[in-house]
Amino acid sequence: MIVKVAIAQMNSTVGDIAGNAARIVEFSRRAAEQRADIVVTPELSLVGYPPEDLLLRQAFYAKTDNALQGLAVTLAAWPGLFVLIGHPARENGVSYNAVSVLHEGAVLGTYYKGELPNDAVFDEKRYFTPSAIPFVFEVKGTRFGINICEDTWWPDAPIRARDAGAEVLLVPNGSPFHIDKQQLRYKKMRDNVTAQGLPLVFANLVGGQDELIFDGNSFVLDADGAVVAQLPHAQEALQIIAFEGGRPLPQQTPPLSSTELSTEAQVYQALVLGVHDYITKNGFPGVLLGLSGGVDSALTLAIAVDALGPNKVRAVMMPSRYTASISLDDSRDMVQRLGVRYDEIAIGDCFDAFRNTLAAEFAGLPEDATEENIQARIRGTLLMALSNKHGSIVLTTGNKSEMAVGYCTLYGDMAGGFAVIKDIAKTLVYRLCAYRNSIGDIIPARILTRAPSAELRPDQTDQDSLPPYEVLDAIMQRYMEENQSLAEIEAAGFAHADVERITHLIKINEYKRRQAPIGIRITHRGFGRDWRYPITSRFRE
Repeated sequence: MIVKVAIAQMNSTVGDIAGNAARIVEFSRRAAEQRADIVVTPELSLVGYPPEDLLLRQAFYAKTDNALQGLAVTLAAWPGLFVLIGHPARENGVSYNAVSVLHEGAVLGTYYKGELPNDAVFDEKRYFTPSAIPFVFEVKGTRFGINICEDTWWPDAPIRARDAGAEVLLVPNGSPFHIDKQQLRYKKMRDNVTAQGLPLVFANLVGGQDELIFDGNSFVLDADGAVVAQLPHAQEALQIIAFEGGRPLPQQTPPLSSTELSTEAQVYQALVLGVHDYITKNGFPGVLLGLSGGVDSALTLAIAVDALGPNKVRAVMMPSRYTASISLDDSRDMVQRLGVRYDEIAIGDCFDAFRNTLAAEFAGLPEDATEENIQARIRGTLLMALSNKHGSIVLTTGNKSEMAVGYCTLYGDMAGGFAVIKDIAKTLVYRLCAYRNSIGDIIPARILTRAPSAELRPDQTDQDSLPPYEVLDAIMQRYMEENQSLAEIEAAGFAHADVERITHLIKINEYKRRQAPIGIRITHRGFGRDWRYPITSRFRE
């Protein structure tokens, strides 16, 4: 007999148990209308992922249990439908990451996750206890097993499901995005699931949750590891896949793989999703940002408009005596193309007031980075004042290269609530701008061709203080993302002086990064929850 399995690639919000339950009902209704037999929702779909220390509160479990029982009753409106719902469960004081199967008004059974990830951005061992008990249920003669996310990154849980009689593995996921993640998922599923002779349904969460982006990209593999179905990147979706005799039937249209998207397209869409969800889920009325005429603020502005629409975005240009006229011209050009509110607030008088106030303290001392930072902090103060007065959140515009080496000002350009391109290396910034212009020409060409500059002193460029970004980014990636030693980096052809300088700057600027706003993670290691280096440390490699 044919069994129709629906993947509900849904966007849950952490802690919005009632709202998430309503979305589960809506996806289930749509699936039932298409005569689905099974609906698979993502990992912890009822409470959002990751709920972090909400999992330490008893009230969180009580509300979850009540919602689960309510869903069982509501979903009984579609007789014969089996719905897999991810949720935390607590029994006898022990907590589990669980998936329950709801069917005709009751909980048919519950599976507890066996493999608990505890590295990178994950810390599930802080909250959950693992289980090694398989769970298999039968629908129209086909036996379906359940694993949850990390279970399938190792062979043990899939083998237990197979040995318990599973013919198809259903895998709810909360698998966050990073560059090239989909290829890694395919490989792990082929190594650990289809290698056991099991086809699988990989149902992934989509949406932004603080730093993390869940990209969707759910899929179905047959027992040979071939992709049978593929859901879209960075958007909600529902798709029905028919199984007969435990085998997925060919789809009418060939699957579209996210791996067919360019890296730039994947990342840009993830950034747009991250900004949209952070702003809307937290209830901010809009955003504002400092527009400088440079590439970083141009990219941030483009992402903000694509995420929220021009009516919720405000750009503020704050020129000083060092601001080039082309910076003003390009900023005015870009905001006209996008249709956002734009204001110019000159900082010359504020800068003079600071200098006069500090004149006695600075007497006889040469101008240096102090005066440059004062300008950045004036701009940060003005943006935060506008934020306080109007309620919009400030988007910071610093990139990963700058954050790595401290080429940023505490309480200046680092002042704000959300760092959109915090995990985007400078060289990738340019590639993302080119990608966005390939869709629609919104970033003036001169912004992409002129030498980058903070414009805090006469004739300043970034390369006055930093190595070329191609060198900086490559060394940063090898040291920070790939954990290569200094010797390994030098052996790859980088100059000893550049390696020493850049890695030293990364170390000594940890105190700045700890005070930076959170930002979207798009690499497999970003500055934030999966970079945990001590500020106070005398270790030298």
